[in-house]
Amino acid sequence: MMTEVRFHGRGGQGVVSAARMVAEAAVSQGMYVQSFPEFGAERSGAPIAAYARISDEPIEIHSFIYRPNIVVVVDKSMAFAKSVAAGLEGGGTIIANYDGDPTEVRSKLGLAKGVKVYSVDATGVALKSIGKDYPNTPMLGALVRTTSIVKMEALSKVLALRFRGEMQAKNAEALRLGFEGVKAG
Repeated sequence: MMTEVRFHGRGGQGVVSAARMVAEAAVSQGMYVQSFPEFGAERSGAPIAAYARISDEPIEIHSFIYRPNIVVVVDKSMAFAKSVAAGLEGGGTIIANYDGDPTEVRSKLGLAKGVKVYSVDATGVALKSIGKDYPNTPMLGALVRTTSIVKMEALSKVLALRFRGEMQAKNAEALRLGFEGVKAG
């Protein structure tokens, strides 16, 4: 079975890195993957999307993801942007960086009842654990908590390889707090 994930955020928030880390964790679990970004002007703060496909069989499709199974909204200012939910159908999942009730996300995006909606204050978690607004790692914790796409152990190992010393400890804490801070709607 193939799972398609679309990440939304802004340049500088680690959106591309998040998609890549999910893919690396899936590879370590023996899965087939694709991970790729989509952006226009390469500048900090510009809206971007990144994608990850994960499958237990070789992946032969090579296009953007138009009907994602999972949408991860990394930038809190995009939590209510209708464009982030494009192509998300019943049975899908959306995880938003939002410190309020996830039912507000469902209502403002006009999501069907069959879509699972979760929120986590990833910005707050990042500021607390990392000391800067890098919400990608807490969003990865929320992704692990709400889906079976990758295991926490595999993602923790990817983070340990990517970061060293104090930054590794801060990101491990952000991952844990993101996992623990999920609200279901």
